[in-house]
Amino acid sequence: GCAMCITRCPTFGGRVSIAERLGIQEMKAVKPDGSLGSMSGSCKLNKDSLDKGLVRQLDQTGVALIPLPKDVAEHKKELLAIKSCQQYALPAFAENVILLDTGHAKLMAPFYPLIELRKLPGLENARYEDPYAGGMGNSMRFLAMSPRDDYLKVEGADNLFCGGEKAGILVGITEAICTGTLAGHNAARHALGKELVELPRSLAVGDMIAHVREEMQTEEGMKKKFTFSGSVYFDRMKELGLYSTDPDQIGKRVADSGMSGFFDKRVT
Repeated sequence: GCAMCITRCPTFGGRVSIAERLGIQEMKAVKPDGSLGSMSGSCKLNKDSLDKGLVRQLDQTGVALIPLPKDVAEHKKELLAIKSCQQYALPAFAENVILLDTGHAKLMAPFYPLIELRKLPGLENARYEDPYAGGMGNSMRFLAMSPRDDYLKVEGADNLFCGGEKAGILVGITEAICTGTLAGHNAARHALGKELVELPRSLAVGDMIAHVREEMQTEEGMKKKFTFSGSVYFDRMKELGLYSTDPDQIGKRVADSGMSGFFDKRVT
């Protein structure tokens, strides 16, 4: 997938795809308006550049909302459709500048012109921390996804595996960790001539890997974004009874699937 630097693509030109170099036809996600890909949905502001009162609010509550003038909010609604994280594409994110305390101040917008941002109370001296060009744009994603099976092996290549956003319209770090773990594990198994492993669909990760692959075979599915943290896949988890915050219940489900301690076992 995409290892995003602080300057964001395409500062140094388009990324090189191993699958594409092998002649494998890759896929592009589609936004509701028909345009391709999607843009990262947030930036970081340097916390030290914010008003002290705003910093105090972030330190105490973890969040700060700055209401926007109505005409600005109407324009900002147009940006919601371009975001990768559709669970945050809600009216409140258009009607306010929303800051979250993540060490820096996470600005929940794909980009925001710096000259306009500095007109808002508390942000008169705001400075972008990540990406540096957050006043102009952000990274473009989901433009080169590889066809793959549920082992996360790229179809058409004998020894290439993929995870994260390369493996489908999977938004988020948890999704990247889960798919990357399985892809790396299966790559090692393949190198040793061992049978590859799928995660069962009785587990949320296994179901997501398979479900996203199936959805990407359809025109409508290519317009969706999938994440454990909200939107359409979160609804699916609840419908299937896969969503739980009870560690014992989750542990039993993993045990019943035969996967307890699976990644603790050495491949070699």
